[in-house]
Amino acid sequence: MATPITNALTIDVEDYFQVSALAPHFPRQSWESVPCRVERNVDLILGMLDAAQAKATFFTLGWVAERFPQLVRRIADGGHELASHGYSHERASAMTPDAFLADISLAKAVLEDISGRAVTGYRAPSFSIGMANLWAHDTIAQAGYAYSSSVYPVKHDHYGIPDAPRFPYRLASGLIEIPVTTMRWLGRNWPAGGGGYFRLLPYSVSRWQIAKVNRDDQRPAIFYFHPWELDPGQPRVSEASAKTRFRHYVNLERTQARLRRLLTDFRWGRADDVFRDAA
Repeated sequence: MATPITNALTIDVEDYFQVSALAPHFPRQSWESVPCRVERNVDLILGMLDAAQAKATFFTLGWVAERFPQLVRRIADGGHELASHGYSHERASAMTPDAFLADISLAKAVLEDISGRAVTGYRAPSFSIGMANLWAHDTIAQAGYAYSSSVYPVKHDHYGIPDAPRFPYRLASGLIEIPVTTMRWLGRNWPAGGGGYFRLLPYSVSRWQIAKVNRDDQRPAIFYFHPWELDPGQPRVSEASAKTRFRHYVNLERTQARLRRLLTDFRWGRADDVFRDAA
């Protein structure tokens, strides 16, 4: 039998109150006074990965790293890849090039200083690199990153470049972009890389999509989720819109069990290892 493909498991390390959709209810100046749950949730994930003998990439906010340095060290010491999610979880599309460079450079410096390891990967908050700010890729390379995973080749109301390549590609700057996985079906790209779709749809859909990409495209998938998605006990924001509440809270109580199945059904590794020779 052929050796099973190893897919890349990625975690966007941010707390529940740092999600872009909840920004109106948690302004950045209030973050210091909001109870954090990210350490508890990431420790839960680390335990699940250890039990499954799987490795992953943790795209971590600099803001979180400064406040939980021991957590950052536990991630790195566990053999996982420590990567950058920027410092303050501001969307790349909402920043000037200079402000964006300052944010991602600070995050890289903070993560490297705490972990003692080089940080080569970056993911923009909310996949906020689109056709209007493609300059961001050059800025990421300028900041010293080797790869980005900031493009989702789908049509979505908040992000996406539907016509972007589905698999890793190298830009003129030398930066490699690793798009979040999509499945080609009925003439269009369908989200197959986790996030809210993993919670909203039955688990069998995610399993089918990843298996189809592995089998038909003969390519590894890159899958993502957030620590708060395993935390049904997080505080609820009743003032948020019905659409936001649905997207954020749907099936939180089911995610942990689904993730355990995912870890069993596929082989998982770090993004930097899985895609080392991809582009």
